[in-house]
This record gives sequence, structure tokens and C-alpha cells, in this order.
Amino acid sequence: MSTAVSSVRSLAHLEPPSDGPHPDWLAPVRREALEWVAQHGFPAAKDEDWRYTPLRVLLEAPLEAARPDTSGGSVLAPLARVADLGGAQLVFVNGFYAPFLSRPGRRSEGIAVTNMAAALAAGDGRLRAALERPLPAYRHAFHALNTALATDGAFIHLAPGAVLDEPVHLVFISESGDAPVLVSPRSIVIGEAGSQVTVVETYLGTPGSTGCTNARTDVELQVGARVEHYKVQDEPVSVTHLASLGVRQGADSSFRSHSVTLGAGLARDEVSVRLEAERAQVDLGGLYLPGDGQCHDNPVLIEHVAPGGTSRQLFKGVVDGDGHGIFNGHIIVGSGAFRTDASQTNRNLLLSDRAEVDTRPRLEIFADDVQCAHGATVGQLDEDALFYLRSRGIPRPVARALLIEAFAGEIVSRIVPAQLAALVQRLVADRLCAGVPERSRERTP
Repeated sequence: MSTAVSSVRSLAHLEPPSDGPHPDWLAPVRREALEWVAQHGFPAAKDEDWRYTPLRVLLEAPLEAARPDTSGGSVLAPLARVADLGGAQLVFVNGFYAPFLSRPGRRSEGIAVTNMAAALAAGDGRLRAALERPLPAYRHAFHALNTALATDGAFIHLAPGAVLDEPVHLVFISESGDAPVLVSPRSIVIGEAGSQVTVVETYLGTPGSTGCTNARTDVELQVGARVEHYKVQDEPVSVTHLASLGVRQGADSSFRSHSVTLGAGLARDEVSVRLEAERAQVDLGGLYLPGDGQCHDNPVLIEHVAPGGTSRQLFKGVVDGDGHGIFNGHIIVGSGAFRTDASQTNRNLLLSDRAEVDTRPRLEIFADDVQCAHGATVGQLDEDALFYLRSRGIPRPVARALLIEAFAGEIVSRIVPAQLAALVQRLVADRLCAGVPERSRERTP
């Protein structure tokens, strides 16, 4: 069951203005998406995939649609915390492209890196198929709501064989001003046959911002395409962060994605990957670090449709205070997906007696000749390891910090861009080792 919406009128105040620079075909797509939300309602605790996700406060909030003129100079402070990856950097404030804060990067033949609003205004037909989806494609109301409300985001397209050596950095900054806002960025990445690109998403916000970021990123990989994807979410705890990453993979394609979730009071990072052709490969990793007053939810769905696919998942949670960590992993191996090799692992570390974790790894297998495994653990710091470090003269707080960083480091070490890895390592260390002097932190046995 879902929380009902009385009518489309209750959502009408969120609709983008009809006089925007968008094609005529997009208006009915948005209208149908709003009607879908009104008909199906929002998720509720009775919905199995949302049973641990506390949505009540969000659904009762008087959200207003974000506007491009609501931000000011305050966005410069969070922007200064962003890693400079050297390539194109597109900055979006409240979901709208900010050209004066962005760096478009070098132009390359066969590669388009721009914002969605500009591509729509230019009549780029490649966007239509991605946005004009049939209504059954919506898994829940927040998917449909993003389609109805998104007016901007990133658009990345690589022609066959195109290779972009430098990462594309997408920076999303939320800034609510006096009223809570609903921010709806939509990003689309299309990698044609044999292309390669690295995409990094960073989500930040100005102090005191309120409201909800409802982001959606769609990735399409054609034959032999390779996409590496990273995400760092560090919005204020006063913000709700709902995000979905949807991936469709062609034959012999490869998709790697690793996320680090630090911020937001409620953060739900939904990942859905469909391996639609033979020998597609996907590798997912995630680190979530909820503390006092935070809930980090990680629903992951991988669908093996074709033979010979490989999927790997490793998600880790470090939960402190009264934080709540959730992992809801689901692998489906279809009847034609023989020779599938899939594994799913979730490990969680509780740092306080009030911390909570709910983990639910699942496998559904409808094919023979497969290798599939899944597992989950929830525990506390190893007292024997702590004793060993203390016996070497290391104070307990420092020993504790070393063990926590080692646990989290398995995910951080998978981040390839050096500047991003260094930033994430520092952010994670600052979160996990609060109160431990940095000089002491570096001490080893």
C-alpha cells in the first residue's frame, strides 16, 4: 500500500513553468508522470522495500519547487570543498546549471558534455528516448516525480569508440533559502559501442538548507562500453536525499560504481542495474556512515537477463550514535541467464549501543549453471584486535580509530581518481575519528 495523493492538483504547484525552453513532447510526459503519482501515491511503511525508510516527515513538509534564482554567494563555501579532478566540472545549484561556476572542459570529437536544459533547447533527439519512458518503468512515486519536475541536469553522450580520459565531475549544491525546496536534477549518460568515460557525482549543501534532493541518474552502455561512476553525498543533515541510479548494459559492457554516503538526515541511494546482453559486468561498492539523527538506506537491484553476466557487490556500513543503516540487496537471475556469476556482501560495524542496522540480502535464481552467493554481517569492533594494538602502546582512542578506518578503507581504496580518493579519505577519517588528533591517528605499531 502507498500513501495516497488526493489529486494532481495537490502536486500542481510543483510543476515547472510551461513557458520554459523545452520541446512540446515533454509537456505530456511530465503531465502523465504527475498523474501516475496521483494514482499510485507515495511509498509507505507497508511497502516491503520501504518498511525501514522514515518518510513521514518528508511527506508532511511544505515543499516548494526549486527555482534557478534562489541561490546566492553562499554556494561558494561548499563549492570550495569539491575535489578538482582536472576535467569538465558542471555545477548545478538547486538542480539548475550554473555556468559561472562551471568548467566545460576541452571539446573532443564524438563527446558531448553539457546540461540537459541546453540539450533540450537545442532539440537533441537522443534525450527523447531516455525521458519518454512508458509509465510502468516507474518503480515508485519519486521516480515519476523526478520525470515530472526535472528541468535540468547533466547530459553526457559518447559516440562509438570515443574515450574521455579525464573524469566528468557533476557537482550538485542545495540551497533552500527561507523555505524548504524540492530539488529534482536528472542526469543521463549514454555510452555507445566501445566508448569509455568516468563520471563523478558530488552532492553538497549550504548550512541550514532544508527540503529534499530527489535526483535521478540514468546510464546506458552499449556493446563494449565502459563507465566508471563515483558518488559522494555530504549534504546537511537537515536535507533529505533521495537518489536513484538506473543502468542498462549491453553485451561485453562494464560498469563500476562506488558511493560514499556521509550526509543528509535521511539518505536513500537506490541502484538498479539490468544486464540485458551477454557477458556484461557490473561492480558495485558502497560505504554509508550514519550518525546521530541519520538514516542511510541502500536498496540495490541487479537483474541478470542474458548469459555469462558477472556482478559483484560490496557494501559496508559504519553506524554510530542512534544512526540507522539499511541494506536491501536483491539479485534476480532470469531463466535465460545461465553461466551467471554473482556475489553480494554486506558488512556492518556498530559503534554504539543505540546504533541500528537492518540488512536483507536476497537471491532469486531461475536458471541452471550459475554461481551465486550472498551474505551479511553485523558486529562491533574486535576486542582482541583492540587489545593487540593497545599492547603495542597505542592509546585506545587511536587504536579504535585505526580499526574503524581499516574497515572503511576497503571501499575507499576502490576510488581510482587520486584527488577524489584523497578527499574521500579525509572526509571519512574526519567523520570516524572525531576527537582523535591527526598526528596520533597516523601512529602505527
